[in-house]
Amino acid sequence: MEKKNLDWSNLSFSYMKTDYRFVANYTNGAWDEGALTADDMITMSEDAGVLQYAQTVFEGLKAYETKDGRIVTFRPDLNAERLHDSALRLEIPPITKEMFLKSVQETVAANAAWVPPFGSGASLYLRPYIFGINPVIGVKPADDYQYRIFATPVGPYFKGGAKPISIKVSDFDRAAPHGSGNIKAGLNYAMSLHAIVTAHNEGFAENVYLDPATRTKIEETGGANIIFTDGNGTLVVPKSDSILPSITRRSLVYVAEHYLGMKIEEREVLLEEVMSGKFTEGGLCGTAAVISPIGKITDHGREFTFASGMEEMGPVMTKLRETLTGIQMGEIEAPEGWVVEIKL
Repeated sequence: MEKKNLDWSNLSFSYMKTDYRFVANYTNGAWDEGALTADDMITMSEDAGVLQYAQTVFEGLKAYETKDGRIVTFRPDLNAERLHDSALRLEIPPITKEMFLKSVQETVAANAAWVPPFGSGASLYLRPYIFGINPVIGVKPADDYQYRIFATPVGPYFKGGAKPISIKVSDFDRAAPHGSGNIKAGLNYAMSLHAIVTAHNEGFAENVYLDPATRTKIEETGGANIIFTDGNGTLVVPKSDSILPSITRRSLVYVAEHYLGMKIEEREVLLEEVMSGKFTEGGLCGTAAVISPIGKITDHGREFTFASGMEEMGPVMTKLRETLTGIQMGEIEAPEGWVVEIKL
């Protein structure tokens, strides 16, 4: 299998059409078996449920080439479980874990030539999603749905890769108590678009959102969970019912405890703890970025710069990132079931 002729080391984080995608349809109360197709176009009614009432959920995961030339994915079973939970919350009939894993296997295998080579810093990003497709004019769940998964080769999520970024405390709320903040729904990200455009216009890479009830506690950013280290060997992870259960965050917590011997605190984290200098390093973590170090946080004119600074990632975040990416790339032995090989 010959790789596509791309400048793999200089890919941006953007969409590029690849050869195949997987499509399944839910009609008459049941999902069909689904199949690969070369057609990247979607045809649906102008009144489709997804267009009228934003009834859609999605996932994000990656395929990699390991040092020994295998193509693998990372913990796809957890993506399957999260998509299932997201679907139930929006009254979408979930697909089975078996169909999810099948679709990942078939989509990656069919697009193997698009998987970036080991060492390029790039990966094949996978986007599974489900949406209401039949006409819906009254406010109610759709009757028919489509599940799709496409693949696209991508570079780093943030420009500069693992360089520290500057973020701001947002004036907006990301999610409401008892709302949909803990699922991966398209509507959550639509709500963040005005806030992220505002942040970018002001020179920041991202927003940090506070709890909507008291606006005193750190929750997460528009596209990633947040983690902190305290300089004493402890990884501190903000805890809230409206935070998305990031697979990368859960993996980093395991790595910190079982590979690096760190202590773990998953608890409410006050903004004032951060701004007063309690933590020496901070990072955004997610599938797309793995870890992007936070260099500076601005809160309405107040600024706090982490001890690790704006020049390079701090030592703890560096070790966490190197260990997790080493596991993903096959350079470090993975816990059982974490790395799933694609059969070609």
